[in-house]
Amino acid sequence: MPVFNERPTVLEIIARVCAAPVDSLELIVVDDCSTDGTREALMEAVGRYPKIKVFSHESNRGKGAALRTGFANVRGQFVLIQDADNEYDPNDYPMLLRPLLSGDADVVFGSRFLGGPHRVLYYWHSVANNALTTLSNMLTDLNLTDMETCYKVFRREVLQQLDLREDRFGIEPEITAKIAQLGARVYEVPISYRGRTYAEGKKIGLKDACRAVYCILRYGIPARLDRR
Repeated sequence: MPVFNERPTVLEIIARVCAAPVDSLELIVVDDCSTDGTREALMEAVGRYPKIKVFSHESNRGKGAALRTGFANVRGQFVLIQDADNEYDPNDYPMLLRPLLSGDADVVFGSRFLGGPHRVLYYWHSVANNALTTLSNMLTDLNLTDMETCYKVFRREVLQQLDLREDRFGIEPEITAKIAQLGARVYEVPISYRGRTYAEGKKIGLKDACRAVYCILRYGIPARLDRR
């Protein structure tokens, strides 16, 4: 769980993760130099939940850098990315894990656009998401519906083969291109989604969309060439 300035939601999402309907769970939280009291809230959570380990960055480096720190410290058989903003529901974990547990998949994406319940919000965000996913699919030859989703779940041995470099939100298309390049078996399942507004703390914007296009091209072209 990468975290940056999520004081209003972080304790709630940690409680929901720790109560998720799965047999065993370890929660790795990486605080990306929060300045709003998030770090103090995380220390409170550590005392309350034995399943948590917290790592901290001394400067704000971005979601991708926080994920790489988390990935370097995981120990479980499966690794799931969980945002701290309460937009994604940990009750979806069993559905996300099912294709991995059955041996059918190496990576599972949770799609916000396959029919699960979701809060109705920004039309142009959905247009941009569809455009980015389509461009990514053209280069990776995958037929995903939601490349930018937070919920990506990996077999740990597959994740460890990915040489990830992006520090910020470009990590999403980078991961997608590199699992395609690896030839991993990818499944997609519907998830619920409770999006938030900018007034409620949503952080991603136009600059991130432009970086996503760059990353799709940077990592997707080699992935396309390798899959010929």
